[in-house]
Amino acid sequence: MRDGSWSTNLIFMTAARTPLKIGILGAARIASRAIVYPAQATENELYGVASRDRNRGEAFAAQFVVENVYDSYQEIIDDPEITAIYNALPNNAHVPWNVKALRAGKHVLSEKPAASNVQEAREFQSFVATQSKIYMEAFHYYYHPVMQRVLEILKSGEIGEIVSVKSALYTAMPDLDDLRLQSELAGGCLMDLGCYSIHSQRMISQAIFGVEPDVVSAHARLHKANVDEALEVTLKYANGATGIADCDFNTDGFSAPLTVFGTHGSIETYSFAVPSWDDRVVVKSGSSARTEYLGTISSYTYQLQIFADAVEFNKPFTTNAADTTATLTLIDQAYLAAGLSVRPAISEH
Repeated sequence: MRDGSWSTNLIFMTAARTPLKIGILGAARIASRAIVYPAQATENELYGVASRDRNRGEAFAAQFVVENVYDSYQEIIDDPEITAIYNALPNNAHVPWNVKALRAGKHVLSEKPAASNVQEAREFQSFVATQSKIYMEAFHYYYHPVMQRVLEILKSGEIGEIVSVKSALYTAMPDLDDLRLQSELAGGCLMDLGCYSIHSQRMISQAIFGVEPDVVSAHARLHKANVDEALEVTLKYANGATGIADCDFNTDGFSAPLTVFGTHGSIETYSFAVPSWDDRVVVKSGSSARTEYLGTISSYTYQLQIFADAVEFNKPFTTNAADTTATLTLIDQAYLAAGLSVRPAISEH
């Protein structure tokens, strides 16, 4: 353990649990980091992958030692051997295929944002309430000790009352034909990157004040009509504190800072969205300062463990269908405040 670190020992108790048999919807680039390696770390089984391109599915299965390849998403959902579905499809395909998977009796871990707009999120939340299986949205960063420690320090009052919060996620520009730049697929920078910035602000507001922050204003830089390549949202907390949730597709490279200023100090993190890449939490309070190291186990691994605990033991978790609706509420408000349209759901095309 490094000096000044906060203990984050993690023991994955897998022996008493029935391993999940996971089916992957879409051979997406995120799947290796988000589900393949976490499944291996937690001793869950990668049972199958479905892709619209059979060759791509077979290549994915060969690379990551996935047992079965399916010719359609429906085929993998219908396989009675599979107990859980990981949905890595484009944003507008999250709700439709999550509904089908839940109806087929599968537990669902869905990439975020898990709906195209708040209306679709509300309808999906109502549907989930009628189902017996687990649905979780994959805001993995929240389950890592970095974010949990930030919330713990804030609740302790060590840095005083919150004055301002800035969260941001920046990356290099995707290919111009990338799905994340297609409005009809519920794309845009706020949907892909800014959802993390918005969600982290929500988690802080909920932890400290028990309510959601309010959208005050938003400003976008467009890639093309109604598709944002950058968007900054100004939020207001219950005590009047200011939140800035920022995102930008067109930067030199990846960065994900989150900083909270209080009346007596500050908390700073450097990669809140992917905390295993930089696990530092720097706390300044009065005249003292310290750096805590929260561990480099992947946040996706923590997330899959929480998901498996919910499936096996019905343990509670945060990123449920109600949380999806709350996030999409702020995302839609931000788009409208920036003078843009909300993202369309498939049924709205």
